[in-house]
Amino acid sequence: MFNSLSDRLTSTFKNLRGKGRLSEADIDGTVREIRRALLDADVAVPVVRAFVAQVKERALGEEVSASLNPGQQIVKIVNEELVGILGGETRRLNLAKNPPTVIMLAGLQGAGKTTLAGKLAKHLKAQGHTPLLVACDLQRPNAVKQLQVNGERAGVPVYAPHPGVSSEFESATGDPVAVARDGVAEARTKLHDVVIVDTAGRLGIDAEMMAQAADIRAAVNPDEVLFVIDAMIGQDAVNTAQAFNDGVGVTGVVLTKLDGDARGGAALSVASVTGKPVMYASTGENLDDFEIFHPDRMASRILDMGDILTLIEQAEQNWDKGEAERMAKKFADREDFTLDDFLAQMAQIRKMGSMKKILGMMPGSQISRQQLEQFDESQMDRIEAIVRSMTPHERVAPKIINGSRRARIAKGSGVHVSEVNSMLERFGEAQKMMKKLASGGAIPGMPGGRGGAKKGAKGGKKKPAKFGNPAKAAQLAAAEANKAKAKAPAGAAFGAGPKDFDPSELNLPKGFEKFLGK
Repeated sequence: MFNSLSDRLTSTFKNLRGKGRLSEADIDGTVREIRRALLDADVAVPVVRAFVAQVKERALGEEVSASLNPGQQIVKIVNEELVGILGGETRRLNLAKNPPTVIMLAGLQGAGKTTLAGKLAKHLKAQGHTPLLVACDLQRPNAVKQLQVNGERAGVPVYAPHPGVSSEFESATGDPVAVARDGVAEARTKLHDVVIVDTAGRLGIDAEMMAQAADIRAAVNPDEVLFVIDAMIGQDAVNTAQAFNDGVGVTGVVLTKLDGDARGGAALSVASVTGKPVMYASTGENLDDFEIFHPDRMASRILDMGDILTLIEQAEQNWDKGEAERMAKKFADREDFTLDDFLAQMAQIRKMGSMKKILGMMPGSQISRQQLEQFDESQMDRIEAIVRSMTPHERVAPKIINGSRRARIAKGSGVHVSEVNSMLERFGEAQKMMKKLASGGAIPGMPGGRGGAKKGAKGGKKKPAKFGNPAKAAQLAAAEANKAKAKAPAGAAFGAGPKDFDPSELNLPKGFEKFLGK
């Protein structure tokens, strides 16, 4: 979503690196590029003006001129101002003191309200709540059916007394206000602690839609009114958000379709213009592609600084602790890393979501934006197919995989033999790295690793000297042999122990000493 903006800002800050002092001209040029980047990203003009003015005022102040690294200080200022226009701090749901907590979803048709209702219900269920979905969108064709399917996928019940319409040629019947009111009563009866009300939208703002939304709000008195907005609609996002805020009175904003390729100006505009915080973000089509909106983390992503905290949270939620403990024990015991282990680890990573998304959250990554966009997700499927085409013995001992076996594996997985060769080569490198880590060694290129003993260091084996002259080499070898012979203990022809050898030290059976002799 923010690729274009992120690239523009990153290239702007590169020009400040290495400068010990920033002149007013440098700051003016940087602020001008920031303004262009924000306008190109479809950020609302009033937001851009306020943002740029604040950045320039702080950049010309004491905190930059007195800084040891002015370039980094500018990045810090921009990051803090981005966090500010995104809402400042993370906003959580306000739960009712006396359940159920009523959450009303409002927004235009096509923004993704019904899908978001299923995502939010699944998210709340995972936190220990017992949500109920209420189908109040009776005018969009199959909207009720879609909510029922999403509820089934999320494992959450749906209150839908009216089927709604099944085609655009049918006239809407039923009273959505009554459905909403009865849905809240149903939740109280069946002890659901959260009610999510899915309302109808229109292709544009009109008086009928606003009146219906206002009537539903008056009927159920919601604790939260979440405005669901498509993050891809650009400048119009601000006008739409302001209209819903004036007409219904929203308490928070949810951004959908953040996985799209739009420029992302809506996310930077809505919170600033409406004064309502962005609370959640939808990042894909699956019910799990949903996350709490953290302004500071989003600002880090925009400035291409990664989002390691979200990455850790996703790992904690999806990683199998039993599998992690098994791998830790295997690592501690210095056992070989096998292809079965590789499959298990790959499955754990895939639970966390798209590899592009995971790599995009990595801070300090050497992967360029273009390489990230060109990353082929299906490559993971091909690797898994290759490994699963091997026999159990081949997975444990990949060194036995010869040419004929590689041809069989390639045929079984539907790939070329060169892909099998490439995968086995990369796995061999990973296996060596795991062995080196287990023995306390350092990974090449990684700072802070523990290296082994240096060659020729104390306690290490000294390499024999090499000579280009064969006669000198033979002379040295003879001298070493004489030294070894002189050090050898005197004894029997087969090198028995030293002269002061005591047979009683061997703890032999009684009477066995007579066979040893003296």
